[in-house]
Amino acid sequence: MIKNQIKSFANKLSMDKLLVLFLLPFMLLFSGCKTQETPASLQRIIDRGYVTVGTLYGNTSYYLDAEGPAGFEYELAKNYAEYLGVELKMMPSYNLNELFQQLDNGGVDFLAAGLAVTDERREQYHFAPSYYDVSQKLVFKQGNIRPRKLADLTGKLAVVEQSSHVESLVQLKISHPELSWSTSAELDSEELLLRVLSGEIDYTIADSNTLAISRRYYPEISIGFTIRQEEPLAWMVNKNGDNSIFASLIEFFGEVHHNGVLLALNDKHYGHIEEFNYVDTRMFIQAIEQKLPKYQPLFEKYGQEVDWRLLAAISYQESHWEPHARSYTGVRGMMMLTLPTAKQMGIKSRLDAEQSIRGGAKYFKRLIGRMPARIPDPDRLWFALASYNIGLGHLNDARKITQQQGGDPDRWVEVKERLPLLKQKKFYKKTRYGYARGDEPVNYVENIRRYYDTLTWMDNQTKQVLVDAEHVVAVE
Repeated sequence: MIKNQIKSFANKLSMDKLLVLFLLPFMLLFSGCKTQETPASLQRIIDRGYVTVGTLYGNTSYYLDAEGPAGFEYELAKNYAEYLGVELKMMPSYNLNELFQQLDNGGVDFLAAGLAVTDERREQYHFAPSYYDVSQKLVFKQGNIRPRKLADLTGKLAVVEQSSHVESLVQLKISHPELSWSTSAELDSEELLLRVLSGEIDYTIADSNTLAISRRYYPEISIGFTIRQEEPLAWMVNKNGDNSIFASLIEFFGEVHHNGVLLALNDKHYGHIEEFNYVDTRMFIQAIEQKLPKYQPLFEKYGQEVDWRLLAAISYQESHWEPHARSYTGVRGMMMLTLPTAKQMGIKSRLDAEQSIRGGAKYFKRLIGRMPARIPDPDRLWFALASYNIGLGHLNDARKITQQQGGDPDRWVEVKERLPLLKQKKFYKKTRYGYARGDEPVNYVENIRRYYDTLTWMDNQTKQVLVDAEHVVAVE
């Protein structure tokens, strides 16, 4: 009896083992799904009503300013979300390791983070059409010996872990076996630039777009030589996902290339920073520290409807913040107003700093108001700046030429290419206002935009220091 019971139990145990062995692969499969998101697809995005986009914190990708999210990648991703008719959810990461894990695990639908298209990455991921080209620059601190080739490197070189810069160095090491470097997952490109300035490292590698922006605030960053010539940046898609997202990105980039949105975004973020002048940038930063404090209250007072920092940037371009400045054309004062304009604005003395700033702010606001309502921001501001310099009539002549040539007369990036044509007789003889030195307003606007960027950054840094100080006092 007992023997039969033991035999029956053994048979039952064997059946249970067989059942467990049969179900084990399925149990493992479903348990694995708990740690990985459902593969992304275009239909899933549309059904849930939002798209999740992985990005990096940084001045070229995604950051938060006083008005909310900002950055080139953010604005382009927002256009994609609007293209699909869904909401945008940006998922910013602090380093590339975390970013790639998000894509591999299905935590995001794709990556928009200024990622270079490299051979190694192509093996693992799909890339949408390119939207910008960058080169890789080896940088050092101004005042140190400039390295002009790899053999000149005598100190510490550090780059971001898993960046395309690492791939470049690995390839270069084949022909330069003495080459060595360290990588960091904790520091981003801008932080490594600061390490160069502080002397903690001697060199790093930066993409040309990141470098162009950073040198507005850190002019002592200098370029040694080019590590890699231009390579495309593109959004990255998981190869294991649904190809419908990849297909939609190809269609989207085709549209933004065609309708000028991509061109306008590139101009907004990068169009004015291609030129760099070390002396001018240093002089401007010194003027912010030494001259601006005296006049900042006036810019803030009369810059309530127009960003006071933009007003200050205009004034610096006009007079270098010199109340008694004068040009050979007869314009005078902080805002370099003509005598007729000053009278129209109710200004009695152009040499009085407050009156000049008040008049300049009023006049600039009026110019903005005269721009057609259909012109989007920030193009309205750039057009108004060009008018401040060359006059509304000449600007409209250039806009008309732009339209005649098939361009968009409501986008600054298109019109600034035609403004220099006002110097050519075959063009200006057909315009209403005739000849003009059309290259001057282009340089004028781009200079002010660069000053504005630098001033905005420094102002935000000052505010952050005050916030941190208040926080320390509160804690104590």
